[in-house]
Amino acid sequence: MLLKVENANKSYGALKVTRNISFEVAEGETLGILGPNGAGKTTLFNLISGDAGLDEGSIYFNGSEISGLRPFQRCRSGIGRSYQVPHPFGNMSVFENLMTAACFGGMLPESEAVKVAEEILEVTGLTSVANQPAGSMTLLNRKRLELARALSTRPKLLLLDEIAGGLTEHEAKELVDELKRIKAAGTTMIWIEHVVHALMSIADRLLVINFGEKLAEGLPTDVMNDAEVKRVYMGIEA
Repeated sequence: MLLKVENANKSYGALKVTRNISFEVAEGETLGILGPNGAGKTTLFNLISGDAGLDEGSIYFNGSEISGLRPFQRCRSGIGRSYQVPHPFGNMSVFENLMTAACFGGMLPESEAVKVAEEILEVTGLTSVANQPAGSMTLLNRKRLELARALSTRPKLLLLDEIAGGLTEHEAKELVDELKRIKAAGTTMIWIEHVVHALMSIADRLLVINFGEKLAEGLPTDVMNDAEVKRVYMGIEA
């Protein structure tokens, strides 16, 4: 297993955001995470990436416990992530954003970072806008840039937080096609998404959480046919 989360608990004051959540992700696997707004999905990502600290529990990555590591240390150990709301370095070009991620997140020398950035521009469809300021991008290209910056750190594990959110049907399909190529190259992914059909097209397994607790986990078709998942997530009476 590349990632193992054991009994993850996190509270903000009296609000319990995650409650004893445990799961594992194998190398090369894509795990999709579903749940209503406020279920604790992004907090779970924050616990894995180090943006938030565990109250209780443990997180193991690539065979080592990382619960006490800072975010930049987890990034350099091989965990890359995108954020739900993209925040690129707006006054820098798309290419410069990737170079920054590769050099400081991936700890690559400049000569190697240039090659990595060029490859990722091609993979994510950003080559034609490589020299444009990141702050001037369309939503689709900002989402692509968020993905590209995470990939530039050369992650073993890629965390994607609602990367298809806000896109049109056609735009979401383009992005999913890019993610399929990234998956085929062997990158392990965990993907939080509300666009269920996009998630179903690529995920090997689904994890559904509600009010910070695991509701269901398993093969995508089995999870989506679960009566409790239908009731809680889609509002359909079992």
